[in-house]
Amino acid sequence: MNAKIGIAFGGGAARGWAHIGVLQILEQAGLKPDIVVGTSIGSVVGGCYLAGKLNELEDFARSLTRRRIFGFLDFNFAGSGLISGQRLSEELSKHLDDLRIEQMDRKFVAVATELKNGHEIWLSKGPLVPAMHASYALPGIFRPVSIKGRWLVDGALVNPIPVSVCRALGARVVIAVNLNWDFFGKGTVVPDQDAFEEADLPADENTPPEGNGRAAQNLLRRQFFGKGGDAPGISSVMMDAFNIIQDRIARSRLAGDPPDVMIMPTLGEMGLFDFHMADHAIQNGREATQKALTDIERTVGALAA
Repeated sequence: MNAKIGIAFGGGAARGWAHIGVLQILEQAGLKPDIVVGTSIGSVVGGCYLAGKLNELEDFARSLTRRRIFGFLDFNFAGSGLISGQRLSEELSKHLDDLRIEQMDRKFVAVATELKNGHEIWLSKGPLVPAMHASYALPGIFRPVSIKGRWLVDGALVNPIPVSVCRALGARVVIAVNLNWDFFGKGTVVPDQDAFEEADLPADENTPPEGNGRAAQNLLRRQFFGKGGDAPGISSVMMDAFNIIQDRIARSRLAGDPPDVMIMPTLGEMGLFDFHMADHAIQNGREATQKALTDIERTVGALAA
């Protein structure tokens, strides 16, 4: 089989762990994509895969608990996002050793959005970790990332499932992974406030160094989780609204430029911040890919003939 295969990894926050299972089944079947394009969490999994660090990423994902997730959220009350994202970037950097995209043996693109004008930005050169960070910098949640003078945010604002990028890079067969097809307007995407009682907060990492620590933590909870009852937290409003926008844009773009094969893990019951549910997501990614494997092999075989 010599058809050039491209894979478009869609955004979906915690559901993106399903991309790991997708790649595992494709590798077992001897199907190695020549072109890997990712939006948001899709860029993280795709980049780690081409860097040869998929196993390390899987170990990290499966090790996450709600308490550990909270430890990675470096809250930034005075900035342009609730979370700076620096701790997550540092965790990625531990394994990727300042790797540059052009050093990888296959084509890779991380899709981001330029904040000033809404342009779709394809990050295909330069350091890998900042490209990933820019691609998942969800507006209002994560601080925008500056690359070459451009302030960049989450690529799902413009291209949630980047099939078009794979086509532009020369893929004859495009496999797309849609993480949000069965979302059906699910509600809150941040774990319940009760999951993060004060006793579970690692004080050395999450308590601001200045001012009243308890007051700051209470403010943090109100901002993130709301005040109880029917009032959602800021992050819940942002994430639910963003998911609606992403779903509508994805439907429109896929209608105009459909993939050759769509892989659709069943993840509707999984919230966008449920990063502790990696086992569930990876298994669903594996199962969905196994179901689509016959179609993938048939399509690749037909275009290789």
